[in-house]
Amino acid sequence: MSELIWLIPLIPFIGFVINGLTWNRAPKAMTALVGCGVVLASFVLSLLLYLDIAAAHAADAASSFHVHLFDWFSVGKLQVALSFLVDPLSAVMLLIITGVGFLIHLYSCSYMAHDAGFGKFFAYLNLFIFFMTILVLGSNYLVMFIGWEGVGLCSYLLIGFWFKKSAYASAAKKAFVMNRIGDLGFLIALFLILETFGSLEYGAVFSQAAQLPEGASALVAITLLLFVAATGKSAQIPLFTWLPDAMAGPTPVSALIHAATMVTAGIYMVVRSNILFALSPVTMDVMAFIGAATALIAAFIALTQNDIKKVLAYSTVSQLGYMFLGLGVGAFTGAFFHVLTHAFFKALLFLGAGSVIHAMHHEQDMRLMGGLRKAMPLTFLTMFIGTIAISGIPPFAGFFSKDEILAHAFQQQPVLWGIGFVTALFTAFYMFRLLYLTFFGTFRGTDDQWKHVHESPWQMTVPLIVLAVLSMVGGFINIPEALGGHHGLESFLAPVLEGSKAHVASLTLSHTVEYGLMGISTLGAIVMAVVAYNRYVKKGDIPGAEGQQHGFLYKLSHHKLYVDEFYDAVVVRPLKGLSLFLYKYIDQLGIDGFVNGVGDFFAGTGKGIRQLQSGHVGFYIIMMVISIIAILIYGMVSI
Repeated sequence: MSELIWLIPLIPFIGFVINGLTWNRAPKAMTALVGCGVVLASFVLSLLLYLDIAAAHAADAASSFHVHLFDWFSVGKLQVALSFLVDPLSAVMLLIITGVGFLIHLYSCSYMAHDAGFGKFFAYLNLFIFFMTILVLGSNYLVMFIGWEGVGLCSYLLIGFWFKKSAYASAAKKAFVMNRIGDLGFLIALFLILETFGSLEYGAVFSQAAQLPEGASALVAITLLLFVAATGKSAQIPLFTWLPDAMAGPTPVSALIHAATMVTAGIYMVVRSNILFALSPVTMDVMAFIGAATALIAAFIALTQNDIKKVLAYSTVSQLGYMFLGLGVGAFTGAFFHVLTHAFFKALLFLGAGSVIHAMHHEQDMRLMGGLRKAMPLTFLTMFIGTIAISGIPPFAGFFSKDEILAHAFQQQPVLWGIGFVTALFTAFYMFRLLYLTFFGTFRGTDDQWKHVHESPWQMTVPLIVLAVLSMVGGFINIPEALGGHHGLESFLAPVLEGSKAHVASLTLSHTVEYGLMGISTLGAIVMAVVAYNRYVKKGDIPGAEGQQHGFLYKLSHHKLYVDEFYDAVVVRPLKGLSLFLYKYIDQLGIDGFVNGVGDFFAGTGKGIRQLQSGHVGFYIIMMVISIIAILIYGMVSI
């Protein structure tokens, strides 16, 4: 199978080329067939690869291998190759990317069926899959960086897909610029890695890093810069505000890029570089506290949002914060486990929201919905499953991955566990709030909307069903010992995390403590679901209804902590003012004034001298005589 690895990224790229060249000419059926077919083919190859890796792992054989494609370039002692590293980590990531990616491509066949840019949309999706597979397959940091930048480009193209609306175009630019800030950290980290280790290959870097003392300044600098890159791509404080605005893109984009794959690239990068981070306790602490703060703040904001996609967007930011909290307390497996389960239930929730939006003719305000469970029973059932999963209620997927992160946090720092627990309570409340406002009560839209509300076509419901099943059973791949499991995923990823084991504390809590933590978090989630039910179903409370009085905290949450306004006042406006000043006084008056002044001077001088060329012979004779006399006088004076 190893000799066919290069086909996994290549086949989606071929789909991009075909759909990109024929998007305004080929029939939509052909475009959909190509767009979905290439991703399905990559998924099949990824599945075969995973089975090979799993079989090798089960037989205690080498479960990773290096595939050298060709030498890329050589500068002095630096030699960079385009090569792939296939191991348990990249194998699982490939399944997420191509598996969930295929379901979203299939969903898009119906969701985007009436869009004029149907072919272009599929071309962009295929290109995204290509770059994402490059990111996770690369055997060195430079190849990872190529994929990293590529998915950023695709994110820009897909968020601003409906670019004729200025707000959507602005959202795309915001995402692009904020990601570039993080990417600068990645680029500087590349140079530091090269300076410190003389190579960008994972194997060479990690083996040399293991010889350095814990807390070495070079490692701290490198990991902090890599974390800056992760805060941009994975939407952490302070670079998180682009992701909620990215909901301007079509819903399948939200599901693919901003739930299941691209935003988890930062977590993948940290897990891949686990030995570097394990040797940098300062970075681990920073990562844990920023992750916890991001999780709590985003969940707090989500409590009062009324746009169904905005609620899910802030939920994504919050769940990413959970993952970084896990990474910061040394739960590398737990954080990656949450990447896996989150891909299932968050893609499900986004696609379910898209199904609702599709039925409501692109209405996204939950205050204008209600009572949809009767007209859309399948969408309701699958979103209900996704809501239970993300709320951490057993035995669905989110329970197991959240429990592992919270258990590590409790052992490492109880304060972090407290923040994570409060975040879990918020998560359960706002997700059941979304479910109740959308599907319960009476319909609050127009009569015309209600007449056209219907269940979505099979291309949209089949992915919902598959993701719902995965959201129910996905957690069983890493059942803890306290519940009779054997940490299957942890065992599978052990070769990847081998180097960091000696530097991070393993989970040593007693089963009694684990049971207590599980019970508290589960009970809290159920209580929040009941509280939301009493408020939004029994009492029929509709946000923004006439006569409602809202306190300070509600307004603070509803206005998103005024973070965008703060950035606008502190960063955007001063930079815009400085730019206008430089443009007006330095560029126009200074540089342009000097350049244009020189040109005007010589043009004016030439214009004056040109008057001497009158064409009159008498004038030329007079000038000749004057010149001769002047020369004679000069000659006599000089003697």
